Amino acid sequence: MHTNATRVKARVFAGVAAVVCTVLAGAVAAKDYRVTVALHVNTQGLDLSRPADAQKLYERIENAAWIACGRSNRVGLEPVANFKGCYQQALGAAVRTVKAPLVTQIYLANHTLEEAAASGIEIPAQLAAK
Repeated sequence: MHTNATRVKARVFAGVAAVVCTVLAGAVAAKDYRVTVALHVNTQGLDLSRPADAQKLYERIENAAWIACGRSNRVGLEPVANFKGCYQQALGAAVRTVKAPLVTQIYLANHTLEEAAASGIEIPAQLAAK
């Protein structure tokens, strides 16, 4: 029964993540217009209750944040003034949107609780106690 619930959760995450889990890169000035770069992160086939799948999703999110904030998708646009800030904001926003404990745990392996709180990421009680 737990396996079925996990599969349903993964499907829900896949549907939500495909629509909502966009990596927001902040607005970039292009002449007189403001542009937001957003990338969709694919979660199809991932079970976010499995550590290996959570790691795969986190790597996909990191890659999407790197692309969204970098120059690769910015033909004709000015580069982001603060790449590191854009990248961290995009990464935190995606982790917050996914709301998967294992993905949050992976994020916290390289970020502080304060950084997570600044991104609005909910910290599971057992992780917050550490």
